[in-house]
Amino acid sequence: MSKSGIKVKGLDKLEKELKQLQRNAEKLNQTKQVSFEELFTKSFMQKYTSFSSIDELLSAGGFSVETNEDFEAIPDKEFDEHIAASTKFDNWEDMLNEATSQYVSRQLGF
Repeated sequence: MSKSGIKVKGLDKLEKELKQLQRNAEKLNQTKQVSFEELFTKSFMQKYTSFSSIDELLSAGGFSVETNEDFEAIPDKEFDEHIAASTKFDNWEDMLNEATSQYVSRQLGF
């Protein structure tokens, strides 16, 4: 049997999916900033916390955040304690890492 007699099905679809993945990765690579709302979606918050938004989580901890500077001024220890007490995460870094991982997966199309 010659090579031309073998037909492999599904390669066109795989090629299209790989090209879309490449386009998504290139677009993601151009992203400079991601808002908390994009990272901490309502479904993320409902799955891992008892809050429907990151703003509710912050408010419940007594943290008033209007700017990036406000957020950065929150003492790490207090914030980690609040995250551990009110989410399924041990600390802020774990929560942020999971949210970022899920964001990247969504952007890549997984």
